[in-house]
Amino acid sequence: MTSEATILSTPIEYLTGISAQRGELLRKELNIYVFKDLLEHYPFRHIDRTNVDRIGMLTPAMEYAYVAGKLISLDIVGENRGRRLIGKLKDDTGVVELVWFQGINWVQKILQVGQQYLVFGKLGFFMGNPQIAHPDMENFTNENASGKKSLEPVYPTTEKLKAKGITGNVFGKFTKELLQKINVKDLPENLPADVIEKYKFISRFEAFSQIHFPASEKHYHHALRRLKFEELFFAQLRMNLIRIARHRFSKGWVFDKVGDLFNDFYNHHLPFELTNAQKRVLKEIRKDAGSGRQMNRLLQGDVGSGKTMVALLSMLIAADNGFQSVLMAPTEILAQQHFQSIAGAVKDLPVQVRILTGSTKGKVRKTILQEVAEGKVHILLGTHAVIEDKVTFHNLGFAVVDEQHKFGVAQRAQLWKKNTIPPHVLVMTATPIPRTLALTAYGDLDYSIMDELPPGRQPITTIHRNEMARPQVMDFIKEEIGKGRQAYIIYPLIEESSKLDYENLMKGFEEVKSFFPEPKYWISMLHGKQPPEQKETNMQRFVTGDTQIMVSTTVIEVGVNVPNASVMVIESSEKFGLSQLHQLRGRVGRGAEKSFCVLLTGQKISNDARERIKIMVASNDGFTIAEKDLEIRGPGEIEGTRQSGALNFRLASLVADKVMLEAARETIDTLLEKDPELDLAENLPVKSFLHTQKAKTKWSKIA
Repeated sequence: MTSEATILSTPIEYLTGISAQRGELLRKELNIYVFKDLLEHYPFRHIDRTNVDRIGMLTPAMEYAYVAGKLISLDIVGENRGRRLIGKLKDDTGVVELVWFQGINWVQKILQVGQQYLVFGKLGFFMGNPQIAHPDMENFTNENASGKKSLEPVYPTTEKLKAKGITGNVFGKFTKELLQKINVKDLPENLPADVIEKYKFISRFEAFSQIHFPASEKHYHHALRRLKFEELFFAQLRMNLIRIARHRFSKGWVFDKVGDLFNDFYNHHLPFELTNAQKRVLKEIRKDAGSGRQMNRLLQGDVGSGKTMVALLSMLIAADNGFQSVLMAPTEILAQQHFQSIAGAVKDLPVQVRILTGSTKGKVRKTILQEVAEGKVHILLGTHAVIEDKVTFHNLGFAVVDEQHKFGVAQRAQLWKKNTIPPHVLVMTATPIPRTLALTAYGDLDYSIMDELPPGRQPITTIHRNEMARPQVMDFIKEEIGKGRQAYIIYPLIEESSKLDYENLMKGFEEVKSFFPEPKYWISMLHGKQPPEQKETNMQRFVTGDTQIMVSTTVIEVGVNVPNASVMVIESSEKFGLSQLHQLRGRVGRGAEKSFCVLLTGQKISNDARERIKIMVASNDGFTIAEKDLEIRGPGEIEGTRQSGALNFRLASLVADKVMLEAARETIDTLLEKDPELDLAENLPVKSFLHTQKAKTKWSKIA
């Protein structure tokens, strides 16, 4: 065991000032258990107290001020709750006001008018004059006349910790003591020597010292660069090692032929010519499934790119080889959608397709379970009901998980247990993830991308209108309905209040009815509170064209396919994220007719919202939109698509540090190509570090 594993795994209570009670609080509030956790509790900023500012040079652009001068007055102003202490500090260029709202009596005792002070604090301006509230004050002496000798760290803390006296300053004291307890041997190198040399990295010990208490801005940036690279390097390395191990050791069923079912469907029943992207992905899946190793592949495709067709063709290959397939979707509506399209596509083939969801009951359920167990069902579609223990397959060889981020790791793992050798797994997502992020978050999976739309699809015209233009938007919907088309009108979900959501939707529904009176127009409504049967009925009425308008919340977001719908109106679209707007827009444009998406917003919207709307109007490309979303918002929800902790970086940013991310990836590719077991002497520091981290890493093969 390395010394890092010993001294840095010392319980946090072994530091001066951390009692058992404080230790418990640090664990609960910030997950700080041992010395290593404190060492990695990095400051979120440093305050430059290396130079003393001149009072006359202070500007509103400065966040903090560090000034020296004579205290020329100190007076109590106001009464009761408005009572405050105001001091004035003067140097030869001007005067700054100092204000205290609390601890007034104590401050009055320790400060003397006429005395010289060094003053530091957050700078504000009141009536055009500089002001510092609750400043740090110390007597001005010859020793400190030129300011402090280093940048001072500011640490994140919480209200509960502050209440127990653990402020940002106290964190600084703890960390300083910790750094005095450890030395270079306690933080051995974890990168190969040639990588350290190539990028001119400082040592790990120096990096940890300078990230907390940098001697200068330059020292801080050297530390930050080293530690960010480390984070990006090891996050990707772990994923790559899992993938290599899976390729080497995980046995898979062999699909060694493309038979009659596939060929008959491909040659006689394919509804459209496959895109080059679809053909490429199919080749990748065929190669994986014929290799003798278990496939674990992420299929990323933009809205409408034909992922379901790729999944169906893959499932027909499985059937040709004597295996059953399962497709698991996150909602009943989506499962039904898949059932209708897949069962309809193979209706002329000897392929048995069944659907199993939470609402499949009684005799029907019993019959389906029996047919699946006997191998009579070739393709089973459904919700998470398909992974229940009662569902036993005769010979499951291929599993598709649609909108995979909606399922937890444990749920997906259930699929693996459905056969003696785990089935091949294809996980699909219609939420485009930028390549940079996908290769980091999903480095343990093989990765396919479909960035072409099937022929005949017309780009959707997206326009922005504010709510004053609602009557004209409704008139436009009437024109489209007059041509025999249908329309969606979507209302946002405000997660804090389902009651408010419901009220907003009902109010919206009544408003839509006033524009589209019955019996000339018929409207369906869909929302989360409806029982599954009612949702299904309302959806089916819209699918079959019995209703011309669907008023819905975002429950409609994924997978619903109504080719006749040509208008998507998104109410309060400023409240939606880019990826969600793109998903909703993808509900139209699924037929041959020209389609439109209208983004309705309030009169006043934030700059961020304006930027999102601008991007949506300018582009139909989900991958371009995902890149922009990443720039504007950071990884955000995308992190939720992966439950392995791969993206929980403390310092690195997948947006700001894109160049470094690529450099780390190239380094890993070169290293693993030469030494996949990390057995060479130069890679032992890497291997040793991975072993010390292993207990904290969720090593999982589950996609």
